[in-house]
Amino acid sequence: MIVSRIEAPRDEATSNLTDRLLAGLPADAVLVDPDVTVSYANDMASFCPAGTPAVVVLPRTVEQVQHVMRVATELRVPVVPQGARTGLSGAANATDGCIVLSLTKMDRVLEISPVDRIAVVEPGVVNAALSRAVEEHGLYYPPDPSSWEMCTIGGNIGTASGGLCCVKYGVTAEYVLGLDVVLADGRLLSTGRRTAKGVAGYDLTRLFVGSEGSLGIVVRAVLALKPKPPQQLVLAAEFGSAAAACEAVCRIMEGGHVPSLLELMDRTTVKAVNELTRMGLPESTEALLLAAFDTPEPGADLAAVGKLCEAAGATQVVPADDAAESELLLQARRSSLVALEAVKGTTMIDDVCVPRSRLGDMIEGVERIAAKHRLTIGVVAHAGDGNTHPTVCFDAQDPDECRRARESFDEIMGLGLELGGTITGEHGVGVLKKEWLAREIGPVGVEMQRAVKHVFDPLGILNPGKLF
Repeated sequence: MIVSRIEAPRDEATSNLTDRLLAGLPADAVLVDPDVTVSYANDMASFCPAGTPAVVVLPRTVEQVQHVMRVATELRVPVVPQGARTGLSGAANATDGCIVLSLTKMDRVLEISPVDRIAVVEPGVVNAALSRAVEEHGLYYPPDPSSWEMCTIGGNIGTASGGLCCVKYGVTAEYVLGLDVVLADGRLLSTGRRTAKGVAGYDLTRLFVGSEGSLGIVVRAVLALKPKPPQQLVLAAEFGSAAAACEAVCRIMEGGHVPSLLELMDRTTVKAVNELTRMGLPESTEALLLAAFDTPEPGADLAAVGKLCEAAGATQVVPADDAAESELLLQARRSSLVALEAVKGTTMIDDVCVPRSRLGDMIEGVERIAAKHRLTIGVVAHAGDGNTHPTVCFDAQDPDECRRARESFDEIMGLGLELGGTITGEHGVGVLKKEWLAREIGPVGVEMQRAVKHVFDPLGILNPGKLF
């Protein structure tokens, strides 16, 4: 992680802030030791500056969050909400002198209703913990970011997270029915509903999803659930070119198939995975496509998709016979990011999303950018969504390589916009992509978004410096 920090002095103002916070919080919920608070300064993004917080607060109740926001408003102190800090855009990075509001202690699953097919949770619930809890009731919470064993539901809501299953089940925003949100001045706002339908008034719930803590503090969420699907089966298809693999993706989607997973790895990623895991993937593989189905007859679906892959030029198609074999096939994909990180020690992970029909152009463009900047850039993609993760590998100790990495990262975002895409499919804007958000939505869009921000946060104390 490449960050910058400036040590903030512990002055009278900080002492006053701490005293005011302790008036409504237990002592163990307020951290002021600089050696401890500095560990809350940043998320997992590279090239994002992080300041030094004045204090870190770990509330356990809604009332404690309200107290923090009232104090912050009275003293005009910025507040940076945080979850597990697994984000990749700097959205959870501290600013100098701020209150870091870590919500990880608010980690209760409050309700699971099999009849209404909802779960009511606090923001600090870990994604995987929720998934396991609802599975005991025969239910399924689909959003599954790669960091699902660590990331929290509050963080997922803040960045509108996605995951491997989005091609069939959609992203976090589609599962958030209602929210309880503490506003900048400490008031509690409830949005949305618990019902299957509901269109009363403006959709404020959707407004908060993806707002990166800039409009309010999510303290409770009502989430939609689905019945637990059958065990999925996976198919792996090897291609002699990325273009052929992307053609297969187009044929699969055009044919009306609904895979539960459709993932692509380019040759750079396949090579890195081979070097790390010794899985023995063929060295001639230019692209590896993984497709999965969780339908009642997944074998028939895999056979149909296998034929489409062969028609698009697949050199080998390997369908799994059972869950264990499926899991083995998925290990390559799950090892991708760790393998790419091992190439140089540091990575920048982009998440540009393009129309599916332009996926091949995106991958070819990334190859040209990598050659231009003399860098290793591997691409893994949620291919069914057109959501690519070009991963720039570089040596953080080499200033010239760092410069080239940042330039390549920006060029990749520019390429995505040229292809009719968006600068972020699931990681958010944070600090890393502020300038690119302005380019994507234009001056009128920025003006309207700032106006919305001012309505909810007139003093500008909620996660300042993020988004725009």
